[in-house]
Amino acid sequence: MGYAQRKVANTAAKLAHVSSQHLKALPPKHLSAGSSSGAPPAVFDAHSWAASQPTLRSTLAAFAHRIGLGNVVSSPDVIEQAVTHPSFVQLHTQQHPDQPLPATNASLATLGNSLLGLFATEFVNSSYPHLPTRVLKAAVSAHVGPTTCANLAREMGVTPILRWNRTSSTPTQNAVLHADALASVPRALTALVYQHRSLRSARRFAEKFFFSREVDLRSMVKFRDPKQTLLATVEKFGRERPVSRLLKETGRYSQSPVFVVGIFSGADQLGEGFGSSLKMAEFRAAEDSLLKLYLTRQPPHLLQLPTSTFPDAPGNVFDASGAEETYAPTSLGDSEVLYGSTGRAGVRVPGARSRAAGEDSDLDIYV
Repeated sequence: MGYAQRKVANTAAKLAHVSSQHLKALPPKHLSAGSSSGAPPAVFDAHSWAASQPTLRSTLAAFAHRIGLGNVVSSPDVIEQAVTHPSFVQLHTQQHPDQPLPATNASLATLGNSLLGLFATEFVNSSYPHLPTRVLKAAVSAHVGPTTCANLAREMGVTPILRWNRTSSTPTQNAVLHADALASVPRALTALVYQHRSLRSARRFAEKFFFSREVDLRSMVKFRDPKQTLLATVEKFGRERPVSRLLKETGRYSQSPVFVVGIFSGADQLGEGFGSSLKMAEFRAAEDSLLKLYLTRQPPHLLQLPTSTFPDAPGNVFDASGAEETYAPTSLGDSEVLYGSTGRAGVRVPGARSRAAGEDSDLDIYV
């Protein structure tokens, strides 16, 4: 007898001593037998039946301790509710019609979504006070949006314990996908921390899991005409008009010239850019100047959030220190810059271009 045959024989001998009495009968009785009217039995779906089974309490407890909520929730049933999507009710009713409906995370996810939106908005707005409104909204979505929540749920290990049911779209309801069900779990967990502890604990939970991630805000800031935007921005801060100066160049008369342009406001250099033409280098220099302003971040040790003024309940799980320092509100920057505009209409005024177009000099002052 070869090695493979001996291994198969040993495995079969071990399985012969395994008892199957603890396993439930497949299929269940209400699906294996027909109704009293003599109708044929329903088709048994093993995948749906397995998905409708309750999760082990030890698994739920291990998940709660892994994400730091072991001392927050009172019972694993609370975690089971947080990982149960509302779409699971239909599947549970089909497989277990004689059992009560399970508790879902519908209300918890709604509350958690509002809390995460509040925390993310104040965090981004306080960290980047000069960020435009559209970029602020995009940054908030990048921090706590559906895609981020779904990815965070996968990192937490929610996938094996998630209870949900895939449904197709209807005229009154959108389709439920796996990412949608996953995204509801971090929101529900945030609401659980808020309900069982305090708002400050919920904010600390969001900071640990959401705001510790790096988000590339530079790719979100785009300017249609950075030169006019820079001119309006400099005037708003009461600084001297920006001046473009050629800093370096090479290969002017070759096929691959490179120009380096700097933009100055008085003696201060605002930005610098390069390009194969003077216009390209000037465009990039103006864009670099605006990015340095809008992406200026408040130092973390000086960052204060408005929700820090709320009183904290005793027994904070994420921060056991005392009350926070007194909140001192800071002046917020303008959310938008209406450049080349008549005001509220938002219509650009034609003709506000550089005077360098009709002159011999390479670069000139903005007008």
